[in-house]
Amino acid sequence: MGEVEVITAAGDFWRRVTDEVADDLAVDAIDRERAGKPPFDEVARLRESGLPAVLTPPAPDGHGMGWRDASAVVRRIAAADGSIGELLGRHYVLSWSARFFAAPEHAAELEARAAGEQWLWAGDTAAHRPLPRGDLPGPTLTPAADGGHLVLDGHRALPTAVDEADRLVLDAVCSVTHEPVVVVVDARHPRVGRELSQDRLGQRLTGAGTVHFDGVPVVSADVLGPAGRDEDMTPPHAALAPHALGLMLTQVALGVAEGALAEARDLSRSARHTRPPHDDADLLGVYGELALALHTASAVADRATAAMADALAAGRALDHERRADTAAQVAMAGAVTARAALLTGERVSALTDADGVDRFLRNILALVDRGPAGPAMRAIGDHYLNAVRGGVPSLSWPDHYGE
Repeated sequence: MGEVEVITAAGDFWRRVTDEVADDLAVDAIDRERAGKPPFDEVARLRESGLPAVLTPPAPDGHGMGWRDASAVVRRIAAADGSIGELLGRHYVLSWSARFFAAPEHAAELEARAAGEQWLWAGDTAAHRPLPRGDLPGPTLTPAADGGHLVLDGHRALPTAVDEADRLVLDAVCSVTHEPVVVVVDARHPRVGRELSQDRLGQRLTGAGTVHFDGVPVVSADVLGPAGRDEDMTPPHAALAPHALGLMLTQVALGVAEGALAEARDLSRSARHTRPPHDDADLLGVYGELALALHTASAVADRATAAMADALAAGRALDHERRADTAAQVAMAGAVTARAALLTGERVSALTDADGVDRFLRNILALVDRGPAGPAMRAIGDHYLNAVRGGVPSLSWPDHYGE
């Protein structure tokens, strides 16, 4: 199916690397999905390839790639293994957290260290989480007794890489100001505990679970800035955070659907000796409908990805109107992709009863919004109708993202 356009020489290099990793993951995807083990081996494959560290400006030596290239990588990996596509996609968005929430100098220092030490990021912030979830108390920051630093306590459910991450980025409520701030935490600190989720029906290999913080020290350099939950009061460049995540998850869902259709096609081709596909008009019609749906979703997602890349490149020069336009395109990409991915997952499951094909639909159901379409359509319509008046509609993402 259509892929996000790769526009740099570095992107061409990393596309070849991505194809090799994806082909490797596809070989044992069914067995690994059934085993449902933490993704230690899968993360090792990613680290060995160098993919986690390449969302940096392209360099003459072939290292680094931009946002569009990273989106293409995530979609390709997701077609082979939806869980690892989500893990890598969230890592990329979280690796951008300093640019969303911190001062430019602070962000540059943190990103240089993260690239040098090849950190794998996991986490969840208030900007990515529209509503509180669960009964466990969220993380809180309090001054240490000696006054030299802050102390982090509490719990947070995370959607990926609980056992594999090097750094966590999350929001915590400051006990002094009572406001949420975004902090970076060393995931390997001895006062950080982990508990893996065992009952996921879809996206089973993301390494989801709950992280527990028991007096974890947080120095000033680890505090990025305000969490920014209110889009109207948040600087436009920081307000992009939830939309960047939503768009990356759209890429994951689209990749899973493309992988499902490709696997169904291969199975149908191999069954020609029992029922030649080219002689079955109904079967050809189904494949035509699904191919059209995914090509359409790909075109809308590509346009939203280009808009997001341009908005992110604008940085602090981004204004509210352009942020709203980008958010509207991201919302449209999510809505179109959700419909196309669900249709593809359901039809592919009906087309074949081959071993392991059901994983695609389960993964799609875990990724896309299955709630009423009305609110999203009204938000998109509000932007279309009222943007000329300078309106900045709230285009939030579904509550289930990250659960």
